[in-house]
Amino acid sequence: MGNIKGLLIDSGRVLNFAATGDWSYSPNFFKIVSKDKFNNISKDKRDEAFRKAWSYINSITLMQTIEEEWKHFLEFFIIIKNELPELEIDDKILKLLTDDFVLNYDKYIFFKDVFEVLPILNQNYKLCLVSDAWPSLRNVYKKAGFYDYFDAIIISSEIGVTKPNEKMYKTAIKSLNLTSNEVIFIDDNPKNCEGALNLGIKSIVLNRNTLSRSYIKYIKKSNLHVVKDMYKLEKLLLKEF
Repeated sequence: MGNIKGLLIDSGRVLNFAATGDWSYSPNFFKIVSKDKFNNISKDKRDEAFRKAWSYINSITLMQTIEEEWKHFLEFFIIIKNELPELEIDDKILKLLTDDFVLNYDKYIFFKDVFEVLPILNQNYKLCLVSDAWPSLRNVYKKAGFYDYFDAIIISSEIGVTKPNEKMYKTAIKSLNLTSNEVIFIDDNPKNCEGALNLGIKSIVLNRNTLSRSYIKYIKKSNLHVVKDMYKLEKLLLKEF
């Protein structure tokens, strides 16, 4: 372990992934909305609708409660309703979609290696989850049984900024009562890792074969360690840090 006492770990694509394979669709989306009607709409029109809906969500920097999150994702689906009238979304469907997106805590699936490696990391380090997400993420971790492995959880919407804003990293370090040279930051996005490097925080890219070729070149220039799963992460921590 050396001088490293804590790990700052990203959530999405590092520890878990969307149950539907797409972060825009909650687990029961196509049970609530007709898949046939959805597929009959052109892809360009669907994509533009979701772009507008996500643009709205991304404009709301602060969501500190699940109630606030629910309210804003209701607006998200109102935008979808207005942009895609073919789906015939009424008020009942709006509520069902919002409930499923915000309150369905099985919306993310954890990678198998997390079940084995996270408990080991918890024994050797202080752990802080650092995620660009919303308050309901806490309940996802509680439902999965991983919440108590973390000494702290920092969620972007609760503090009003996203990675790579330095406030995300500094808040995480402070929550563990450690210094920047006592922690390692782990993320799937090289730019977020570089943001940590700029603060003197050692960083590791955990790439589960999702990065483009251009990002691989970017990583090589940035002097970042890269691992492909949690098993490799554990080995790298033992070997290098």
